[in-house]
Amino acid sequence: MARTTRREWYSWLIAGTVLACRGGVATAQDGKPAGPEPEGMVWVPGGVFTMGTNDRDAHDSERPAHKARVDGFWIDATEVTNAQFREFVEATGYKTTAERPIDWEVLKKQVPPGTPKPPDDVLRPGSLVFTPPVGKLPPGGLEDISNWWKWVVGADWRHPEGPDSSIEGKDDHPVVQVSYEDAAAYARWAGKRLPTEAEWERAARGGNENWKYGWGDVFAPGGKRLANTWQGRFPEMAEDADGHPLIAPVKSFAPNAYGLYDTIGNVWEWCSDWYRPDTYRLDGDVAVRDNPRGPAKSYDPEEPYQPKRVTRGGSFLCSSNYCTNYRPSARRGTATDSGMSHLGFRCVKDASPAK
Repeated sequence: MARTTRREWYSWLIAGTVLACRGGVATAQDGKPAGPEPEGMVWVPGGVFTMGTNDRDAHDSERPAHKARVDGFWIDATEVTNAQFREFVEATGYKTTAERPIDWEVLKKQVPPGTPKPPDDVLRPGSLVFTPPVGKLPPGGLEDISNWWKWVVGADWRHPEGPDSSIEGKDDHPVVQVSYEDAAAYARWAGKRLPTEAEWERAARGGNENWKYGWGDVFAPGGKRLANTWQGRFPEMAEDADGHPLIAPVKSFAPNAYGLYDTIGNVWEWCSDWYRPDTYRLDGDVAVRDNPRGPAKSYDPEEPYQPKRVTRGGSFLCSSNYCTNYRPSARRGTATDSGMSHLGFRCVKDASPAK
């Protein structure tokens, strides 16, 4: 590692002093604003980093690797918890998407023309719940996600696995069964916003942009699991090698170098960008993408009528035999009105100018 010279140190000191005198944000070397830190948040320094990957095992939507620059920002150290979301609901009376009646006139615009209307007993408030098969996988195997995802009437953030389930005693678990609209509403109430996927990836990498995982190039160094991912053969065989066969409380695993917990595994996290699988190829040969915000609208050729936002980080359902989305570069599109039992979020906040 190159040694910092005295001249370089003085240059940084002088630059910081000039900025402060000009009424800018007085910052530390990494750009961290002076003053108190927002509660429960950590600072991610701005800068240029390698976003995406050219790894041959990655999905096409993660390619090509390219340079992006983001401004520094604050980000929640953990995924938003049940306790935090409950405070929001109690303060505002907010009803999540999963708790509202379903309007077929709206829903039919998101499915192929001619799709028959589902029975009325299905068009009731509810959400998608992970329901693993008993025994051998049914016909269709891993190609048919209906083998483990079921629409459950009465599933919502208070009852994430159905009307008979509960979050009692799980205040420190990440909230799930929240749509993009729900997550954005919470963020506004909290005086924050949802991260762009560039910000999210910058934070998840922890300053180590060339690592395959959030902690290095080996998934379980020395046999130690460092994130909450599927244990066993997905989806029919769940093992418990670390005490968390499904969702884990936040902070169950060590944080990354920036102080973030569970950016890899546990639950997927909403980002603000519209989703396209070809997002990184749309800009062509741009040297550095500056604070990218994603495409103007979403498009997924597999579901062309469904608006989608980017989700990041993988979840407790990610496995080596089905999906390997427990990587900082991994990305997917999720229907904006979807709540799922492995989908949550965390928020970010811009650096505030000095007063």
